Amino acid sequence: MNARTPVSDLPLPEELRTAIAAAGENALNRELDRTLAYDEVRKLADAGLGRLRTPVEAGGLGLSWVDTTEVMVELAAQDSNIPQIFRGHFAVQEDVLWRGPQDEVARGWLKRISAGDLAGNAWTEPGKGGFHESGTVVSQTQNGPVVTGVKYYTTGSIFADWLDVTARDDEGNELGIVVQRDQPGVTISDDWNGFGQRTTGSGSATLNNATVTESEIRLLTDRFPYQTALYQHILLIVLAGIAEAAARDIAQAVATRTRTYSHANTRTAATDPQILQAVGEVDAVAALARAQVLETARVLDKAFASRKLETAAQEEAADEAEFATGRAQVALHRPVLEATARILDTLGASGTDRSKALDRHWRNARTVTSHNPWIYKARIAGDHRVNGTAPVRLWSVGEPQRTTTV
Repeated sequence: MNARTPVSDLPLPEELRTAIAAAGENALNRELDRTLAYDEVRKLADAGLGRLRTPVEAGGLGLSWVDTTEVMVELAAQDSNIPQIFRGHFAVQEDVLWRGPQDEVARGWLKRISAGDLAGNAWTEPGKGGFHESGTVVSQTQNGPVVTGVKYYTTGSIFADWLDVTARDDEGNELGIVVQRDQPGVTISDDWNGFGQRTTGSGSATLNNATVTESEIRLLTDRFPYQTALYQHILLIVLAGIAEAAARDIAQAVATRTRTYSHANTRTAATDPQILQAVGEVDAVAALARAQVLETARVLDKAFASRKLETAAQEEAADEAEFATGRAQVALHRPVLEATARILDTLGASGTDRSKALDRHWRNARTVTSHNPWIYKARIAGDHRVNGTAPVRLWSVGEPQRTTTV
């Protein structure tokens, strides 16, 4: 069986290549037992995954988004849950690179990232919180600022050293803050109850007067302008990795299958033209997803390059990144969902054996495509095509306040 190795030509440390390959060794068992990949995440971080984009002179690998995406798709094919764990970390890293080494706080973060520190995401809130203003509040005390609130969908935070948190101050300003995880007042729970992505650790984070360093408090709008596009790009990487894993697993299952039907075309599944067609369809979707996500990576590289330009050019590049990731989401969700369901067309009832967990590919794909509903992305793209309307680059989710009509 020929394995695709898209990262073979990239200048990666051997330790990182080994850690990526090892991440897939127990992925099935982690899925069956719902075991979080603490050891695998730590080994990947120590091997350099968290500093792929950090400059070489600062201890990183200095990769572009195109090259970083190649690495992450390969990892997602090993275990699609792990790249999403690094989603918040890549956003923090990108903001550090956007600010540049001339910024004192950014220099400190370059050292942390190069040392293997990880950041997790803590933006979304349950219930009403977050629709117009965050229910998580930063308050000033005699001992300095503290933050209190509850977050959900905190993917990566249970593995992380730092939490990237959205909050508001007493004046209602929307903030982006970074909080040290290992401190009193911070509790992370693995209470994610989705039927897919079961080992991303996407549970809740409770902050109770947790200490915040003053220099880690900024207006959310002061961060790099394509941050929501980057978050979506990581989800697209996950989707592409799922498609590749589905292509790998369907090919392996067909190649080793001895049972077939009396009314099949040949005596073996591996030579049956209809079965081979199904495998080829899944393979084509995997290639499509990889090509699409590499295209969005190219647009992200363009957006990053705009940091030295005027604000108008930066916003234009950020809009382009938002449209690129949105279009990719609309374009890929159906093909990948169909491809992950196609596995069972080739294996019959034995493919539903729980011990194989082949349904995890569909469940994971269905879950990841639900995080940022594609229907809105399609509408936004259509509105732009017809009316020239700009995309929504920074949005939130929650329960809107009810209005009373007379």
